[in-house]
Amino acid sequence: MNLLPLATFFILINHVYIASSFLPHPSIPDRSHDYDTQIRKLQDLKSSLSRTNPVSIGPGEALVPPVSSSRLYTVTSYGADPTGKTDSTDAILNAIADAVAEERDGVLMQGITNHGGVQISLEGGIYKVNRPMKFPVAGVGNIVISGGTLRASENFTRDSYLIDLSSSSSSSTNNEYNYEYITFRDIMLDCNYRGGGIRAINALRTNIDNCYITHFTTNGISVEGGHETYIRNSFLGQHITAGGDPHERNFSGTAINLAGNDNAVTDVVIFSAATGIVVSGQANVITGVHCYNKATGFGGTGVYLKLPGLTQTRIVNSYFDYTGIVAEDPVQLHVSGCFFLGDAFIVLKSVHGTVNGVNIVDNMFSGSNKGVDIVQLDQRNGAFNNIDQVVVNNNNVNGMNLKATVATGATTGNGTSWTVDFNQILLFPRHIKFVQYTLMTSESNVFPNYVLRNISNNKVFIESNIAVAGTVSVTVDQGLSKRS
Repeated sequence: MNLLPLATFFILINHVYIASSFLPHPSIPDRSHDYDTQIRKLQDLKSSLSRTNPVSIGPGEALVPPVSSSRLYTVTSYGADPTGKTDSTDAILNAIADAVAEERDGVLMQGITNHGGVQISLEGGIYKVNRPMKFPVAGVGNIVISGGTLRASENFTRDSYLIDLSSSSSSSTNNEYNYEYITFRDIMLDCNYRGGGIRAINALRTNIDNCYITHFTTNGISVEGGHETYIRNSFLGQHITAGGDPHERNFSGTAINLAGNDNAVTDVVIFSAATGIVVSGQANVITGVHCYNKATGFGGTGVYLKLPGLTQTRIVNSYFDYTGIVAEDPVQLHVSGCFFLGDAFIVLKSVHGTVNGVNIVDNMFSGSNKGVDIVQLDQRNGAFNNIDQVVVNNNNVNGMNLKATVATGATTGNGTSWTVDFNQILLFPRHIKFVQYTLMTSESNVFPNYVLRNISNNKVFIESNIAVAGTVSVTVDQGLSKRS
């Protein structure tokens, strides 16, 4: 065919538009549709030329400039089987390798290459793999893997992770972080009881969004070191169940293991595992989480804080469904706005005897009238002897025993002494730091002197200089700071 420069087409199209602006004329038949048809034909021809390979029209010249390659790598184009019948390990790894092979301008953190948001698409398929999905090198960033299911084959390397964001020593960047801004989105991971789901080691700003991770035996998600891994809108369970599973006593593994700092778990459901979330890093936040993994009565734990003395964890607006919270030597722990169902409770566990800066406030507890305390102390390794700035207050309770660090009580009598016993409600034994008391007498002409005599064993003893009929009201506080 004869090829004309694009400028010729633009001129021709413009002339047609100009001509058509004078039509129709009353004395001339309306043929504007013919002009529209010609315009569409010219535009279609122009578009078809832009999609063809450049055609040489002279030395060093091209009719159409080359178009940049797509930044979307589809795994089926590498031979991955979306039906899950045959192994797709090499195909997916090749797609990942090509996605990070191209040199890109700009960097993120030092030593981390910005790959511009390149995407590896799983195209809604189910893929069987026998080895972890890993990047071939460290030092890569701004990459998205999304949209499909990975299932561990029967030959999958045991105790590994389906997606492994870690690097070997030979490929390490020798920097503080090996990866940055890697996103895993809209993925289902079936570990087939042969290991874990996702592992991120020394990774910065990792996103795990809208993922469903099941059939793990170790961790659904493991975060080691690094900084700011955000896990949100996801579902994790060792076994696919919706509560009341007859095999719940045998649940094992951990849904999320946070061994790093400044991470967030938001709007996540953990429906089966021995432990919902283990936290052994600092300054993590858990919000909007529903834990109904193995019940406390069967030995399970919803959230376990395992960093004695350096907790700095916030747990807010979450739902603990027959499984509770355990905190070892908590320092700066905040639990508020949560709902505890089925006799679920909070345990403060003594390791070195420290509990400092703890707020357990404004929560709801619902139980079965079995006399379970909403907050309990585990002092088998020694008593708490360093207690400071602890506030357990303003919680509402139905069918469980209220425990607090602030309490008010009263007693009425006729005599010279009054005793108010706070053992039933106060959390810590023998640890009242503040007392406020008032004696009100019905005898209008009597003005007794009265004094606080003793506060031992969480009992407040008030004595007056003369016998009177009256009521003593007492407020006590165990959590005031030693410096106040």
